[in-house]
Amino acid sequence: MIRRLLNLLLKLFTSLRLTMVCLALGMLVIFFGTLDQVHLGIHVAQKKYFESFFVYWSPAGADWKVPVLPGGLLLGVVLLINLLAAHLTRFRPDRRKSGIWILHSGLILMLLGMLLTSLLAVESQMRLDEGETKNFSESTLRTELAIVDTSNPDHDEVISIPEELLTREETIQHPRLPFVLKVKTYYPNSKLMMRPQGSGAEPNLATDGLGQQVMAVPLPVTYKPDEENINSAWVEISDTHGPFGTWLVSKGLGKLQDFSRDGKNYRIQLRPERFYKPYTIQLLDFTHDQYAGTDIPKNFSSRIRLKNPGFKEDREVLIYMNHPLRYGGETYYQASFANDDRTSILQVVRNPGWLVPYVSCFLIAAGLIVQFSLHLFGFLKTRRA
Repeated sequence: MIRRLLNLLLKLFTSLRLTMVCLALGMLVIFFGTLDQVHLGIHVAQKKYFESFFVYWSPAGADWKVPVLPGGLLLGVVLLINLLAAHLTRFRPDRRKSGIWILHSGLILMLLGMLLTSLLAVESQMRLDEGETKNFSESTLRTELAIVDTSNPDHDEVISIPEELLTREETIQHPRLPFVLKVKTYYPNSKLMMRPQGSGAEPNLATDGLGQQVMAVPLPVTYKPDEENINSAWVEISDTHGPFGTWLVSKGLGKLQDFSRDGKNYRIQLRPERFYKPYTIQLLDFTHDQYAGTDIPKNFSSRIRLKNPGFKEDREVLIYMNHPLRYGGETYYQASFANDDRTSILQVVRNPGWLVPYVSCFLIAAGLIVQFSLHLFGFLKTRRA
């Protein structure tokens, strides 16, 4: 019985029909993902259709969902298993098929590279005004609640709490904090406005900080590329003596909010998730060229100063379109600009598998050349005979 089941599985995973079904489903996923991108935005659609094992559908207002399509990750894994199984069972080592071996190696490497990129690649941005120096980049999609201990005059200690924990509206306890955080209300998107005064005003959850003058009103989550979701939350802080304050935190609040407890000074802030670097980047000059008589960008570039005390490195680098900076396992692209050409926006990409697509494409091309060459030489040899 077990042997029969194994034979059925082997027959299934080595089947050419499975390959065709996966390719057809992949076309459907790409089609519906492209259509849904208009409503969800490119990043959400990418997560839903291409970086998932299943694509789920849920009717409006329902709290349940059902899988309707396989996701890109599942299709990639099945295609990888299908290719490996078919290759190992059908192809024997043969010089006349060496090109096919090389080609299949490139395809396998490409599928592995796609999986590696979807799991490990991280994108963020670094916004720099001219003369400004930073040692961190910020995510454009993810948010974190930062508790900063500013008691030490030499350095700040930052405790970061990811957005996933905030959405649950639960109690959060961190081993490096002498108090407990309780998220009372969380809004994925909101609008900030001045709190109305008077007897008819809504009860205020905030007892400290800017929340005593400002209120957050929930808004529907937006997926438009030119709009930003302003996350907001009310966070209650307690210790062994009980709650001692509730703060309104929001990405829309520009100011840090300070409080003290047990002789230590803290700051609380809801901000884009940060990725700190062991080096600093200073924007020395930003240049924006346009085509004559138009507002169309011709070229924009950033001249930066890169300082890494650990390696005693201090040099200037010019980053411009199609000429990124690769440093420390990350790639800095010139993405955009703002504030009347006074602010440069660098796209920061960390992708450990960035070389894999180049190697796989080279192997696929080499395999095709080798296999066609073998057939061509064999044909010419037969024709001469």
